[in-house]
Amino acid sequence: MESCTHVFQISGIKVRDKKRLLVQRIRQLGGIYIGGSVYQQASTHLIIPQVLSSEKFLAACAAGKWVVTPEYVLNSFKNGSWLAEGPYEVAISTGATSSFYPVRQWREKVASGRLAGAFQGWRVLLMVHEPTRRAMFKRLLKAGRAQVYHCPPPSHASVTHVMAKPITEDSKYHNAPCYPVSHIVQHLFGSNCVDMNFNITDDHPAKTKKISIVDVDFSKLETELLDYVIKQEGRPRLRFLEFLGYHDPYRPLSQATETDFSNVGSMIECGLFIEALDSIRSAVFPGLLPPAPYLVSLLDYAQQGNATSVFLKNLQQVMYNLLVTNPPWLAPNTVKKYFTQVLQCPRCKTGLWPFLETAISYCLSIDVSCHPLPGPALPTLLHFHSDILAFFLKLFQGELHSVTTGDFVLPDGSGVSQASVSGSLLHGTFWTVWERATLLSRAVKQLAQLLVQAVIEDYAEKQKLHLADTLLDLLSVLVEFWCQQHFKLNQNLVEKGLKDLAEHFAVISQDVSPVVVAELVVRIRSTRLKLVIADATFKSLCCRNGFTVGDEPLSFKKMVLSYLPALGSLAQSPTCALIRTGPTSHSGTSQGAGCSALSSMENETSKENVIIPRGLNRVNAAGETLLHRACKRNQVETVLRILALPGTDINVKDHSGWTPLHEACNHGSTACVEVLLRHRPAPFLNKQVGGVSPLHDSVLNGHMDIAKILLEHAGSVLLQQTDGNGHTALDLVSATSRREELLHSAHVGDSALRNYSTEVLNLPLLEAGSSLLAHLVSSYQQERGLPGHAQPSDKSRSLSYRLVRTLETHSHQKVTLGWTDQRAVRLVSDAETLLELGRGSYLGEVSQAVKECKVENTLFLMEILEGLKSRGEALLADL
Repeated sequence: MESCTHVFQISGIKVRDKKRLLVQRIRQLGGIYIGGSVYQQASTHLIIPQVLSSEKFLAACAAGKWVVTPEYVLNSFKNGSWLAEGPYEVAISTGATSSFYPVRQWREKVASGRLAGAFQGWRVLLMVHEPTRRAMFKRLLKAGRAQVYHCPPPSHASVTHVMAKPITEDSKYHNAPCYPVSHIVQHLFGSNCVDMNFNITDDHPAKTKKISIVDVDFSKLETELLDYVIKQEGRPRLRFLEFLGYHDPYRPLSQATETDFSNVGSMIECGLFIEALDSIRSAVFPGLLPPAPYLVSLLDYAQQGNATSVFLKNLQQVMYNLLVTNPPWLAPNTVKKYFTQVLQCPRCKTGLWPFLETAISYCLSIDVSCHPLPGPALPTLLHFHSDILAFFLKLFQGELHSVTTGDFVLPDGSGVSQASVSGSLLHGTFWTVWERATLLSRAVKQLAQLLVQAVIEDYAEKQKLHLADTLLDLLSVLVEFWCQQHFKLNQNLVEKGLKDLAEHFAVISQDVSPVVVAELVVRIRSTRLKLVIADATFKSLCCRNGFTVGDEPLSFKKMVLSYLPALGSLAQSPTCALIRTGPTSHSGTSQGAGCSALSSMENETSKENVIIPRGLNRVNAAGETLLHRACKRNQVETVLRILALPGTDINVKDHSGWTPLHEACNHGSTACVEVLLRHRPAPFLNKQVGGVSPLHDSVLNGHMDIAKILLEHAGSVLLQQTDGNGHTALDLVSATSRREELLHSAHVGDSALRNYSTEVLNLPLLEAGSSLLAHLVSSYQQERGLPGHAQPSDKSRSLSYRLVRTLETHSHQKVTLGWTDQRAVRLVSDAETLLELGRGSYLGEVSQAVKECKVENTLFLMEILEGLKSRGEALLADL
């Protein structure tokens, strides 16, 4: 009878509609379908979309059953009767000219009667401790006609194989050879199993345990990833080609030239500044420095406002010639002291930073200077002070270049020492002796504040000096200099310094238009500075518009699961949220968690000073965290404080699998439900425990207000969920009026989602957020990205290839278990996220409004996301 010769099981098809169609076609052709998550010996055919690492596939191979693709059933239905299976047998490409059919050899042997199964004659002592896994391996072995014994075996049993996981000293039985469980796959597929990279998994969607058969040295992988991270962190970010020619400025011929500057002093005393400057211009050589007091006098004359533009340009030329012929980063300490004497206020003589701050303030028409300057601002003096800033920038760029390249040699043959770094002009300008362990010194704070003011001036077109770009480059240089000095000694110090600076900038720039701030971020030359500034600014932008974003460390996963949904929310913000003209209010409930984090930035408090809720890390006997317990008791303030803490998992599960949202719905904590739904990343609304979703939980316990909130938030899609008995939430409501209320709420939710997905209410804010995210992602890839692709011939030695191969057989948690350096853990998480993007996951987090927006920055962001997806697809294709 034909129906008895076509008994099907299905594996690897997770889309419910596709699976339902296959089952329907099987039955219409007279076949039989057997459901369930484990292999059934009665089956004759297994349908899989591709070669899988599932129990059903391996068991079907061992039993010699037909393993075919779904097209076999679909094409047979079109034909009206069962077709021959051969053309539809599952194959795998091994890189050779012909395909490898993993099941064929055993199927043909079983069909011819030569074997009853792949493991015929095996008498296996199975020593696997975990009951579920032991049962799985037992079914696999019995499918191939092996006899399987538990420990200890019967006295009469003659054991041929001992299979253990893990293999220990006790995994021996008389003289029987001991094998790892990977021997099952090696026996089935021979040398081909190396490229197939199997790990045995349970098909049941609720069971996600994996049984690896590939042994990987995780500690070696961690070491290799750390080596890669350290190499990435130590590479130079900013390179200045104009300094590459500075090797030895003290040429013997030049040193022989001596100049008498005594007449210059007489000229200055007589007020002949132009003549004195001309004399100095003709006597600037390597190793020859005009007396510092003479230059100080010339600078003093230049600041009075009486000097001609020609004089000021000539003075600028002299300063640059001094820098080129006597670069302080290559010279002895006497030259550094010389520049320190020259580069300070000619009158007050209080150091380099006051002189630099005065120049910036004069360009901004700010009345902040060490002594009064001519006012109102004269055009010639504006350009003079602007040139002073450009000179400082060039000087500091040279010092950074000398530190990052490390290839400079001093005249005495020694290199650039750490002492010379700490005694550099840049270091002395921005950090006092007591501030060397912090990036955010007093001078750096003042520079950041002046930068924000310059941005406002530039945006208002009040001055044409491009001052913001100069200050931005200056900030990039000093950040790179400080990080280069400290990253080898204390990486945590560097990360904290960058974060403090970024958060400080986010706070002081709150009153600047997000559009302007986004444009400023684009112009940051230092990728590591751009990364932290873009991150802090985007989080601040979300907070000021009422959306909370978790404070966990930055990663690809955080960007796609937290920041992309938040971007969709920004697109729906009212247009009045574009520019803030005053301090941000933190009293509103809608801004609670995120704004409490911002408030902590404003007060410049460290994490040690953040108030941690009592019992945060305590889990009770049921596995409930403090977030679970607060949701049960409707303690909204506690929930807000927990969500604002870094690393908070809003979907954390107790021992039974319940999430905080389940608990809030179950106990009627309406306010907590509203807070949870506003958080980014959002809680899972479709998560079921024993068939009970949050919506079912609220309806079953009579909390109709919560049920309506959920439906208004997610729409009628929630009404399609069924519990373990096949009942929807509406099936659990008997009163017609209440059913109508739920349907109305679902309709409201659908309408809101349609509007939310297609309408952009605040295009400027969306464009600003898209620009920040686009440059955040691109900077992240440059700073912390995974190793690049290798050539096909070197693929097996590629670190990224081995990392991805490991993640195909092991979970992220298992790979990183026991790892102590979070930088290596983050790389594994990023690789996992890229793989998921390559499989088509996560991009659903992008709202339809963002996807359909055809404006420049948003289009650029979508291109970057598509690039990430393509990178994930390329990683998958390499497997």
